Amino acid sequence: MNPARPNLVVLDAYTLSHLHPGERSETDPSWDALAELGPLELHDRTPAHQVAERAAGADLLFTNKAIVSAETIAAAPRLRYIGVMATGTNVVDLKAARARGVTVTNVPGYSTMSVVQIVTGLLLELSARVGATAAVVRDGAWAACPDFSFTLSPFRELDGKTLGIVGFGAIGAAVANVGHALGMKILIHSRTEKPCAVPAEWVPLEELLRRADAVTLHCPLTPETTGLINARTLALMKPSA
Repeated sequence: MNPARPNLVVLDAYTLSHLHPGERSETDPSWDALAELGPLELHDRTPAHQVAERAAGADLLFTNKAIVSAETIAAAPRLRYIGVMATGTNVVDLKAARARGVTVTNVPGYSTMSVVQIVTGLLLELSARVGATAAVVRDGAWAACPDFSFTLSPFRELDGKTLGIVGFGAIGAAVANVGHALGMKILIHSRTEKPCAVPAEWVPLEELLRRADAVTLHCPLTPETTGLINARTLALMKPSA
């Protein structure tokens, strides 16, 4: 006799693909493969007070940002798998899952270059204020300026500046490549020292904060990294950072 097909519950599917007729695009993922495993229950979003109720009958539970607490795990007697449809596993009580023998997986590599692109955009915006300058130029600030060279604030060249990278997985390594391409010196702090494709210096965290002109965090959110940047660590940094 074949074992019963598992119940699958997706707590917050909306961020992966629109569920409503006519909204789904060709690039949205299909849920068909999951539906072949067993009855599939898709929810756009799940408020915190409904997570336990919706997860109660699940064998396989999928979440993006909905919190799966120890209480939710305890109230789901059939639960044997939690799939985090994102990089961080901080949305799941891993200790409770481990105690129950529930397997937890995540998707660590899906957004590496997207994150690098965002980091680069923010770095350029902080140094050149492109977006803010464009907004005031549209409002006529450059046209009204008596000088040809209009600037909203001093332009800060990244060439020769120091970029501090905390956490050196795939994203941190890719950010180092871009920083080097912009002419920046690279400092790295991570639990494990690994080969770097560009010239870089591995330093303790406090030294990195003292020397860096810009700092970017690419470490997982854990009890050890929670609040990593705080009043004390910010005070270590240059006023110009």
